[in-house]
Parts: sequence; structure tokens; C-alpha cells
Amino acid sequence: MGMVGGGRGAFIGAVHRMAARLDDRIQLVCGALSGDPERARVSGADLHLPAERCYGSWEEMIEREAALPLGERMDFVAIVTPNHLHHPIARRALEAGFDVACDKPLARTADEVRELAGLVERTGACFLLTHNYAGYPLVLEARARITAGELGAVRKVVVEYPQGWLASALEATGQKQAAWRTDPEQAGAAGCLGDIGTHGHHLAEYLTGLRVTHVCADLTTFVEGRRVDDDASVLLRFGGGARGILAASQVSIDEENGLAIRVYGERGGVSWRQEEPNTLVVMRPERPRELLRTAGPGLSPAAARASRLPAGHPEGFIEAFANLYRDFADTIDCRLRGDDPPAELVGYPGVDAGLRGMLFLEAVLANCHGSEKWTEVPKA
Repeated sequence: MGMVGGGRGAFIGAVHRMAARLDDRIQLVCGALSGDPERARVSGADLHLPAERCYGSWEEMIEREAALPLGERMDFVAIVTPNHLHHPIARRALEAGFDVACDKPLARTADEVRELAGLVERTGACFLLTHNYAGYPLVLEARARITAGELGAVRKVVVEYPQGWLASALEATGQKQAAWRTDPEQAGAAGCLGDIGTHGHHLAEYLTGLRVTHVCADLTTFVEGRRVDDDASVLLRFGGGARGILAASQVSIDEENGLAIRVYGERGGVSWRQEEPNTLVVMRPERPRELLRTAGPGLSPAAARASRLPAGHPEGFIEAFANLYRDFADTIDCRLRGDDPPAELVGYPGVDAGLRGMLFLEAVLANCHGSEKWTEVPKA
């Protein structure tokens, strides 16, 4: 793995590195860990990378790694930069013949994502979009039960993601994470919606297998002077007739990372909370609620495969990331050997999920700034 971004002072880059090496399938071999060449160099030294593979820019890294023979160069690049750099780095990496793992959102416009999707199709590259919540065992269990029809036809989806860390103008203090996430030039036009609302949208579609077809949205900026939204409320219509609500906020005082989803069908429902990830609540009429536990008995093969520890041992955020990276690495291995990867390896989010996410963001922004009650989300 080569990495772009994630140097000193970054948050998500370290998470990606820990997750990628958890199964001993992936080794970090090079990086352009900062846009500042000196910070990139010292960040690489922090991680014990060879000096000659601590690159001063991502352009240099891709060019020089592509010149190395197979078996010596990096196999894929992990992109953990602010949002505005995702598209140009991914495009250059794909053009140079590298596989790509990228943080979300995949780009700033749907047209940019369509360009990446075309490159993936033409090159046959492996592409991972790290919507890490798709790697939680009990998210996979909920998905398996919904797919198997245990809930009947889905009627209602309620997904929320409250945070409170941006309840004041933290970006004005020089805090790096707040600064780029509230800068539309780096984060894109959608602030809170693009940062965490995209997780809610992806989780709703991933669990149900349904696509959001129409949105009715209210985006708000509560903190004076902030240039992007910090609170979002969106009504959802799904294909097949289901209805939904997505609420995302970064000004909800004292909330940490309260991602939660409830799905209700004709015959039952499921409820999962990211802050209590080892429990899935299953609801059925006229029966007591059932609490399923990570690594417990009776789980689906997908959930059992994603469970890493015996029941009762907490596992969560990094392990969910690691589940995606493990499947991604095994898929790359299969391709390098000329084998077709088994079906259970290719369920991780890819460029298609990135396109649906961007089309959703653009539809919400259009609805919020337009006059129509409902805005259609274009098909990917």
C-alpha cells in the first residue's frame, strides 16, 4: 500500500493504516503523507518508511512507483486527503495502473465520479470506497436478514448521525480537521451532509438493497460565518415505495458519533447503533425483542466471517475498516493470480456506491436551493 495524506496531525490516515495491517495482508511501503514536502518526509520517517519512498507530492509518488517493476512497486494507493483531492489522485492512480482505496465522498461532483467509474471499467482495477460501517458484523447480519425477506417488504427507514464537535466555530481556532471540513473549496458544497450524511445514505441503501429515488431536504448553517451546512434533515423516498428520514448534525451538543439506523418492514424491524455496535435489536409483532450479539450463535455467514473475536469481546470501528481492507486485499490477490474472486469478497463499497452518494448529495443541494418539494435522484 502507498498512502496519500495521513501524516502528522491527521486523524483518518492512522485509522486506515491500523486497519490495513490488522490481518497481515497489507504493508505500507511508500507515501506522500502531506502536501508539504518537509512534513511528508518527517511523517514518513515516523512510520519507518525508506527515505527514498517518502515522496514530496502525490504526483511524484505515482510517477516513481509506476516506474518500478511489478513486485517492487506499490500494489494500490490509499487516498486519505481532504475531499477536493480524491478525484485527481484516484484518476492519476488508475491511469497509471494502480488499484485504489479512497475515503468518502469520492469526488466533488457526479461527473468526476462518472469519470472514475469509466476508468475502473476500462482498466479492470479494484476500487474500495471506505464506507467502513458496511464492515460491522451486525450491519452485515441486518442486511442478510432484510435480503432474506425476514422483515417482509421494507416500509420505513430512519437513519441519524448526530455529532456535537462543530457546535461552535472550531475552525476559527486553527483546528485542522474543522478547518478543511468547513471549507467548501476542500470539502465541497455539502458540509455536514457530505461528511457524515453520506454515511447515513449509504447505510440505508446498503442494508435495504433499495435506492433512494427522491429527496425533500432542509439544510441549515447554525454557526455564524460558516460557509457550509452543519445540520441536515432529509425526507427520503425509496424504490418500491418505502419511506425514510435521514438526520445528520454536527451541532448537536454533547453528541459524539451517534450513527443509528432502524428499518421496519411488514413483519418486523431491526435497530443498530454505532456506539453500541455489538448488539442488533430484532423486533417482531407480539414477540419479545431479540438481541443478537457479535460472534453469537445463529448469525449469517457474512456476519460470522466479519466477527473477529469470541463473543463478549468488544470490536468496532477499526475492525470494521479492517474487514473492508481484508476483502479488498484478497480481491487484488485473486486478480494478480488470474482467478475470479469469490462472491463474499466483492461486497465492499466501490465506485458505484461513490456515484450514488454523489448523486444523492447533488439532489439534496438542488432541492434545498430550488423551489420544488421533491427532487428526483438520478439513476447511477
